[in-house]
Amino acid sequence: MQSLNGKKALITGGSRGIGRATAIALAKEGVELGLIARSEESFEEVRSELTKLGATFYTAAADVAIEAEIQKAVAELETKLGGIDILINNAGVGVKGNFLELTTEQWTNVLNTNVLGMVYVTKAALPGMMKKNKGDIVNISSMSGLKGTEGSSAYSASKFAVIGLSESLMQEVRRHNIRVSVLTPSLVDTDFTRNRVSEPRDPNKFMQAEDIAEYIVSQLKLEQRIFIKTSAQWATNPF
Repeated sequence: MQSLNGKKALITGGSRGIGRATAIALAKEGVELGLIARSEESFEEVRSELTKLGATFYTAAADVAIEAEIQKAVAELETKLGGIDILINNAGVGVKGNFLELTTEQWTNVLNTNVLGMVYVTKAALPGMMKKNKGDIVNISSMSGLKGTEGSSAYSASKFAVIGLSESLMQEVRRHNIRVSVLTPSLVDTDFTRNRVSEPRDPNKFMQAEDIAEYIVSQLKLEQRIFIKTSAQWATNPF
């Protein structure tokens, strides 16, 4: 397996949940980090943890749904890092409600963040990867991108779109030695999902953000000649 030491990674939604856990896991591998989240205040916890690890990292506050903010943030982080080798598109929002209950504004927010946000970030980071003729893009979809469920029409539609986007992009950039992978985890015990499910969860049974982070690291370590296009992560026995 290849070493990740010295590589540069850009992570959206990098202040909490899967993004935060992945930042910490990559820092332990010697990866230099550029983190994007909506507010500088949200970085307080992960900044403290990365500092304790002695990691090299930079942060930028930007809303992935606003293209101008993302263009500025990615350009700044790319300059500070000296390039981007790994892009992890993790930022996302969700909304639960029956189809007729969801407002147009809710649909717009979910699609702009989960789909167009991924487009904006990738468009900003990809040219540099293509110049290097090498790189990794990891897009976080969801089990909801494989199967629609009651009350998740907007979220599910956005995550289906992430899979289609990822598979099409993968075919385009393979010739540039850029690997595009999409993950479709089932329920991960994070702040995001806790707000959608009322009952408490046993941390020994439900997947944790650290589990997904560990999987991402192992996938990135695969020799450049191979990659995993699509993968699903499930809790073994959450019942």
